[in-house]
Amino acid sequence: MSPYVLALLLFTLGLGTTVAFSSSHWLLAWVGLEINTLAILPLMVRNHHPRAVEAATKYFLIQAGGAAVLLFAGVMNAWFTGQWGIQQATSPLFIGIITLALALKLGLAPLHSWMPEVFQGLDLNTGLVLATWQKLAPLVLLLQIQPANSYLLIFLGLASTLVGGWGGLNQTQLRKILAYSSTAQLGWMVLVVQFTPSLVTLAVLVYITAAAAMFVILKLVKSTSVNMLAISWAKSPALGAMAPLVLLSLAGLPPLTGFMPKWLIIEELSKQGLAPAAILAVFTALLSLYYYLRLTYAMTLTMFPNNFSGTTPWRLRSRQMTLPLACLVVGTISLLPFTPAAIALVAF
Repeated sequence: MSPYVLALLLFTLGLGTTVAFSSSHWLLAWVGLEINTLAILPLMVRNHHPRAVEAATKYFLIQAGGAAVLLFAGVMNAWFTGQWGIQQATSPLFIGIITLALALKLGLAPLHSWMPEVFQGLDLNTGLVLATWQKLAPLVLLLQIQPANSYLLIFLGLASTLVGGWGGLNQTQLRKILAYSSTAQLGWMVLVVQFTPSLVTLAVLVYITAAAAMFVILKLVKSTSVNMLAISWAKSPALGAMAPLVLLSLAGLPPLTGFMPKWLIIEELSKQGLAPAAILAVFTALLSLYYYLRLTYAMTLTMFPNNFSGTTPWRLRSRQMTLPLACLVVGTISLLPFTPAAIALVAF
């Protein structure tokens, strides 16, 4: 792909998200989401692989369906109330329909089944964009509406943490595992989206940092399956040592940074009188922890049988840019002591 075309697509991708961010009108929000969707489709198929074309087609159909339902709910709300404002939607029925449309676009359970198949057909760079940047616009719209029935979001959050942990147990493809991980992480955010928006912002920032670090590590070691992780130590011992810390941070284990949002979300749910939901979310996090530990075991404690000791690619000078990765890894594993400062920053 030409660098000029790539720059134009990336600019359009950012423009669509910005329009959705800044809009207070359902029609403008829909336009921003559509611009965002149309901009990423050429990025998905730039490898000219049949699986990439299949993934782009599935993604287009799902996103078009979610956008159509969203526009339908906005039009019906304007028809009955005369208001197009996002924060002026008052009917519980329309708010519920809009919430389900945004859940479909985010990939929340039980509307998540498209995510693993789409992720499997993409390269790691596009998968990173899909797991992080593409979630921002629907999540901001979800933050702006005032849900009349909080139990819908609680159900979506708990279902996402459960399915995100359960679905990744028997997977061998890393991109599918990362897709289920994204569903589980989004479930934690949705649990408190109606109570503390600043906490959702903090959780999003922590997840983006950890997910970006993991995607970059997998790209550098050229691994797409669990079995291929066994030769990552011979390729780069440094990356083989950092990857388990990033995975355990995604799992939310202390004293890593990923423990910060989960700890605060559990505390907030307890304050809101939703202790059973908090307990269930903690138990579902154990499912995600299992496959994170499985990846850690495959990366650090196993050795590929065809790997011979004379191969030492780690001795060769790497031409990859490792400074961004170093910053991402430091942010992923060492920012837990700065929790009070982080809370104050996002609340400001």
